Formats: sequence, structure tokens, C-alpha cells
Amino acid sequence: MSIRPSLPPHVRQYLKDFAINADDHIDSARRRIDARFGFNRPRHIAAYRAFSDGEQVELFGRVLARPPLGGPRSDDQWWENLLNTYRRFSGDDVPGVALQARFGNASAQTTTDAEGYYRVRLPVGGMPAGTLWENASVALADGSLLTPQPVMQVNARAGFAVISDIDDTILQSSIVEWKTAAQLVFLHNARTRKPLLGVGRLYQAFQAGVQAEVRNPIFYVSNSPWNLYDLLDDFLELNAIPFGPLFLRKMGLHPEEVLGGGSGDHKLQRVRELIQRFPTLRWVLLGDSGQRDAETYSAIAQEFGDRIIAIYIRDVDPAPDTTRDQTVDGFIKKIAGTHVPMLLVADSIAIAEHAHGLGLIDAAAIPGIATEVDQDAQRPTLGKATADSVKGDVADAVKTATGTKPSV
Repeated sequence: MSIRPSLPPHVRQYLKDFAINADDHIDSARRRIDARFGFNRPRHIAAYRAFSDGEQVELFGRVLARPPLGGPRSDDQWWENLLNTYRRFSGDDVPGVALQARFGNASAQTTTDAEGYYRVRLPVGGMPAGTLWENASVALADGSLLTPQPVMQVNARAGFAVISDIDDTILQSSIVEWKTAAQLVFLHNARTRKPLLGVGRLYQAFQAGVQAEVRNPIFYVSNSPWNLYDLLDDFLELNAIPFGPLFLRKMGLHPEEVLGGGSGDHKLQRVRELIQRFPTLRWVLLGDSGQRDAETYSAIAQEFGDRIIAIYIRDVDPAPDTTRDQTVDGFIKKIAGTHVPMLLVADSIAIAEHAHGLGLIDAAAIPGIATEVDQDAQRPTLGKATADSVKGDVADAVKTATGTKPSV
């Protein structure tokens, strides 16, 4: 029989506090080493897409010690994507950096926080009216690393605005199947990730609306961490999905936060803030049945009533009457009294046809959406493709090293 030694209470409390704050201790030690040897100097400003409400713009971004590696390639190997993903999460943020921000005639100073993030608000002035995108700029205090920061100018005459989830709403992430989700996050890049069928043309139709002279703003809200921002922004561009500000989250320690799942509280807070920020706009909300989007959007419908035009929930499981389907159906019934239509939909065509019936998109856009649905359906399912690729690469490596063909 072994006897476990008993530690004094104050020692146990110290160890407990140290374990709780271990991440802070590690960061503090790293900063001391960086300062001592001149490491971790600012070399890149990640200026995330922002928006203006006509009175104020809030610029948000991060200062990093390592610049991006360049755009993704369609022939990048899985191990190259894995290495790039590691670099995204390897903690090269630079705290305590003084910055100068400018938008139109306004300017302000700010300093990065302990994780290298900056946030600064500027009044809107001297910017041309009518353009959807304009550039702010952010630079180090000495003027170096001058970086444009895109700002979406929301027009008060827009017919409506869109808030969309990302994972399994516009981007195949397979959050409901964690093994596939891990492959897609860690072993793929923006060129090889697959969009949900017809998303590009559908979102273009939403942005165009029926008022050709005013484009409708689109915002993206996700539980994915800010470390994946460059991948997601590249994905929008490569798949002709309209740009919009991305509202991501600081990365926690739970795997589902890295993969894009996790609590719906972040989404609920961001969606609520956006709707309150633009009191004259009405909204279309898009999500999927794999996470808590139906729950989040039903709460929004009950809170804001007729300011919500429609809610579309993509069905991530094609089987009929699944547990997820029943969950969504429960929230549809829950908001019946609000008269906000919430639909569980199979694809972009179903969304487009219903949205056209509400007068949100032009009927002429529907054939193009249907064509893109067919084209996107021809792309391979990436989870299986990656698994086969990794298996083949490992087999080749073993064969080269041993001169034999392994059993895999």
C-alpha cells in the first residue's frame, strides 16, 4: 500500500493557481526572452476587414512577428498545409506595439494587447459616398509596415443585410464529424477546401438584391479562431463569394473551438450587436443544422421580430427526420408567433427560390445558382480525398525507406 504525501495547503493553492495561469506565465516568460534577445519583432500587420455605420469605424487586427507565407496553391501537399496550419497557431503575436491608424481625415493611436491584437475607433469623415469598400490604413508608430485595412461602408439605402455562418453554411467543414473536420482544418488550404453547393452565386444574388444601384452588406460570424482568418478570407475570394467583415473568436483550449464549433454565445452576441448597430436595416440570417444556429437565430427572431426577414438553416445531414432535423423543427415551432419564416433547406436553390418569393433576389439569378450547384457537386468530397492522399504518401515514404510495399 502506497501513502501519498500530503502537501501543505498553501503549496497546494500555489500549484493550483499556477496551473490555472500557466498560459499567462508562459507568455510572460516568452516576452522576457523576446525582449532580452530582440526576438518577435513586428513584421506583419494582419488588418481584418472592418465596417462603417456612417458615423464610426472600428478597426481590428493583429501584429505578428512572421509575415504570411503567400497564397495557397492547389497542388500543396497535405504535409505543407499541416505545416502552414501549425504556423498559424504557433503564437507569433507581438504585444505592446504602438500603432497609427487612419481613415479619411481621422487618425488615432493605439497599442496592441497581450495577444498582439489592436482595436481602435475612428469617426467617418472625408470618405466618398456610394462605394461599398474603402481603405483605412494602419502602420507602426514610425510609419513603417503601412497596411491597407478594407472598410465596408454600409449604405442606409440598402434593401437588407445578411448575416451568415461560415462552417457548413458556406464552407464544407463537417463539424458534425470531427475526424473529417480535423482533416479539413489542418490538411487543406483555401484552394482545396470545398464550398457548399451554389454559395457563390447565391450570395452574389443576395448582395445585388433588386436595387442595382445599392449593394446589400454581408457579414460573416463564426466560432473559428482568428488564426484562420487568412484561410477564410482567401476562400471567399477564390470561390467568388462576396467579401464581408468576419467576426471570429480568440482561440480557446477546446478542440471544438479550433475546428469551428463550440458555444453559440459568441454568435448570439455578435449577431445582436450588428442588428442593434443598424436600426433601420432588416436582416436575412443563414446557418446550418450542425451547430446551434437554429437556437441562436430563433432567439434573435424573438428579440427583434419583424426586423428579421427570413432564416435559412442548411441541412447538413441528408437523411430524413434526423435528430438534428427534429431540433430545428422545434425552433421553427418556437418562433411561429413571430411570423419570421425559418426554413430547413437542402441547398442554395431552395434558398434562392424562397428568397425570390420574398422579393429579396432577382429571378434571373436562379438559373446561374442552379448551374453552380451542379458544378460544385462535381468537386470531390475532401475528407475522403485527404485520407486517401495521406495514406498514399505514408505508403510511398515507407516503401522508399524499406524497399518494400507496406500493407496499409
